[in-house]
Amino acid sequence: MPLHIILRRSLAPHLSISGARTSLRIPQARFYSPEYLRSLKARRIPWTITKEDLRKPEAELIEVVRSGIWDDPSGESRNMVDKRARHDAQQEAKRRKIENGEEVRAPVYATQFSQEDIESEQRRPKKKVAVLLGYSGTGYKGMQLSETEKTIEGELFAAFVAAGAISKANATDPKKSSLVRCARTDKGVHAAGNIVSLKLIVEDEDIIQKINEKLSSQIRVWDILVTNKSFSSYQLCDSRIYEYLIPTHCFLPPHPSTYLGKKLVEYAEKEGDMEGYKARQEEVASYWEETDEKYVRPILANTPEDIRKLVEKVLHLNDEDRSAQDDMFQTQDKPASEETTEQPSTEEKPAAAENDEAEEARRRKVFETVKAIKAAYLQAKRAYRIPAQRLARVQEALDKYVGTNNFFNYTIQKTHADPSSKRHIKSFKMAEQPIIINGTEWLSLKVHGQSFMMHQIRKMVAMAAMVVRCGCDPQRIVETYGANKIAIPKAPGLGLLLERPVFDSYNRKTHETGKDPIDFDKHADTINEFKQREIYDRIFREEEETHAFSAFFGHLDHYSQEEFLYVTSGGIPAARLVSVPANGTEEKKSQREALAEVEGAASEDEGAPPNGGEEGG
Repeated sequence: MPLHIILRRSLAPHLSISGARTSLRIPQARFYSPEYLRSLKARRIPWTITKEDLRKPEAELIEVVRSGIWDDPSGESRNMVDKRARHDAQQEAKRRKIENGEEVRAPVYATQFSQEDIESEQRRPKKKVAVLLGYSGTGYKGMQLSETEKTIEGELFAAFVAAGAISKANATDPKKSSLVRCARTDKGVHAAGNIVSLKLIVEDEDIIQKINEKLSSQIRVWDILVTNKSFSSYQLCDSRIYEYLIPTHCFLPPHPSTYLGKKLVEYAEKEGDMEGYKARQEEVASYWEETDEKYVRPILANTPEDIRKLVEKVLHLNDEDRSAQDDMFQTQDKPASEETTEQPSTEEKPAAAENDEAEEARRRKVFETVKAIKAAYLQAKRAYRIPAQRLARVQEALDKYVGTNNFFNYTIQKTHADPSSKRHIKSFKMAEQPIIINGTEWLSLKVHGQSFMMHQIRKMVAMAAMVVRCGCDPQRIVETYGANKIAIPKAPGLGLLLERPVFDSYNRKTHETGKDPIDFDKHADTINEFKQREIYDRIFREEEETHAFSAFFGHLDHYSQEEFLYVTSGGIPAARLVSVPANGTEEKKSQREALAEVEGAASEDEGAPPNGGEEGG
């Protein structure tokens, strides 16, 4: 085929022809400034300090040291990839291959059989069933099927085929088995109980055992129940119960030296709310002062005076440092042309070899000091035990979600006017007592709702935590149901699990149909053992290794723009508001960048939302 015809066909979807003129119409995409992308790329390596950093003006050096103390402990990148655009590109590439007659690679979940094997297989009857299962989402790209990624449904479908529950003729296409999930879960999110409905061959009495033998230990089938032919696990589900595990140190206030910590005080004074702000932070008012005295001062006691003074300025350990830091925050975003700092001459030569050695020794000492302080703060957070008064504030915030409200701010690609943005929360309760695992105190939060939109639960948890830790009036949560679009980040996915879906309406009718009710309680002992081993232990272990929660709230505290200042006494007007087009498909770039900055790897799962953005957790 001539090259010009190939190019014409490949560009056809993007060509606009008017008279004799042909123009190329590029689909609207999400672009980020080169400066922003470079800043993200710079964060891909763990923090260090260079000799050049040591020669910087004091204000800039303070910022370098501050980032070393508070940045992501794992040193991982906080870059964001536009997954929706990538998804669209993948689908477009697949469509072009089909049109051009090229070979399309089979989905990763498909099992290929020869035509001879398919024709020789004995045909057996299928029945509509509900498959009760649980899984640990660690290492999986979510629940829902993906043609290219490892997912829970993908492994489950392959196991059905391997166990003989799906015929060889249907081994490449789940649609032929009418597979429907009750609730989707994002990348890394777990489920103690979930359900898929589909048509299976269930003649074998030991079919559950056969399926489990083909699955990894992270995925277990609890039961397979024969249902009526019209059963849909998605449509007939009354409600869902999710659990979120969060370390209690997430409810500590931002450190006074952070951008958010400073803005909380600034807006409280500006709005005449200082008395109310202090009352809402009463039980943690002295936490950082006591922590710095107990954990940081001993480190600085054996540190050279110049480095000690530098760190004290970074952490506001002396009152006289505060006003200087105020000035720095106000000027840190000025263009380079406005800087008045005299730059060293490029003609200057190194003084002497011994000066280089001294400079290297100072660099190493600064690096070691920062590393020690970072470890000390992590140790202090692990040792934190939340007081009863703070727990009461957490429950007060969670109570604001109960009822029917407009949650468009708690998901993606929806507007305030969209009727589907309204959701009903039956209850949102925390456990009466926290639990201590490996020295860290954790709190269990359980939310029961009719249905949830993509990322809704993680954003609800993040907002509640922000309200409590920032000494914000809990009424601010109610204000988020209004028409103003604000940037609410989603808390780390590792703490979320689907406890179970509820089928009360269906179960009430089973005595009439002669079918078994959907009941996870029959398998409670097995499920609890699995949940402890494969879910809880993984959550605790992953947090101990990655410090995901510390990193998330650390980046939130240091994001030095207005997007998250709605938790200050200035309220929603203090934040940088965004306008959303009627179709709800685009967001203001600065808001996307803000969310990417604080969410980091947690934002990876924002692909094209299935089911209209439903059931994301």
